Amino acid sequence: MNQTITAVTGLEAGHHTDLEHATGCTVFLCREGAVGGVDVRGGSPGTRETDLLRPVHRVDQVHAVVLSGGSAFGLDAASGVVAYLESQGIGFKVGPEDNAVTVPIVSSAILYDLGLITSEVRPGPEEGRRACLTASTDPMTEGSVGAGTGATVAKLGGPARGVKGGIGSAAITLSTGQTVAVAVAVNAVGGIFDYTNGQILAGPRRADGGFDDPVTMLLKGGANALTSPVNTTIGLVATDAQLTREDANYLARVSHDGLALSIRPCHTVRDGDTMFAMATGHNRTPADLTSLGAAAVEATAQAVLRGVRQATGLGGIPSIRELAT
Repeated sequence: MNQTITAVTGLEAGHHTDLEHATGCTVFLCREGAVGGVDVRGGSPGTRETDLLRPVHRVDQVHAVVLSGGSAFGLDAASGVVAYLESQGIGFKVGPEDNAVTVPIVSSAILYDLGLITSEVRPGPEEGRRACLTASTDPMTEGSVGAGTGATVAKLGGPARGVKGGIGSAAITLSTGQTVAVAVAVNAVGGIFDYTNGQILAGPRRADGGFDDPVTMLLKGGANALTSPVNTTIGLVATDAQLTREDANYLARVSHDGLALSIRPCHTVRDGDTMFAMATGHNRTPADLTSLGAAAVEATAQAVLRGVRQATGLGGIPSIRELAT
């Protein structure tokens, strides 16, 4: 059974993964168009085509969302997705009917993974196109792939004490048959906690093999978020429910509660935390937005944990699976 974001009917996911250079990008395609939303919480975001997703603007559909490594350079990956969708005839038709131009709407956010191995190779248009070519409705691959390739977490003691992050996904189906699913590329300055029991899964590594609690470090003056500029958690919450743009923005907004359940501290000045929303509308059951929102929070919290649990070490930064052995 598919328990990842592609459980949402109408949505495809694809990765470009560059392990040699510790970077990559992930694309989510909705070829029919989806109602989109976004919520940006972090203090250092890097985004493209986010304003048009907000309720006050005219465009009411998005055809793809791109999550990318490479910091600001990685926003170029979205250009490759735009070109791919145009070549497939996917997008808004603009201009006279006999000479219309196809304009895909592609929103994007980036995370900072520069320097884990190199700072000179970043996802660009070709990498975005390659991610599109791998996109499918198969269960999304998780861990150190796509936008999660160079992701790391728990860096309040400096990047060298961090733990490998990754991209994770989770899906919840409500009693109405509607599905809410989330994918998150986890690259937080904060530590990772199992929200079901409060256990720390990844914190700044100590010499004895244990983890420091990052919140305690901050409160006692033993850490400073300025020690790590290499952060940001980005993701997408998707549903097959029929939603308005206001509803989609609500889902993007409340999904940040899921980030805060599993990441501590969350939304710091050195994070650019951004969550998108896409509603494909394939399930026509009347939507109960409160239930959908609760599912979005839960699935987001689960996706964060899966991203870190499925990660593998890279660039000298170990994963929690390797630290446990």
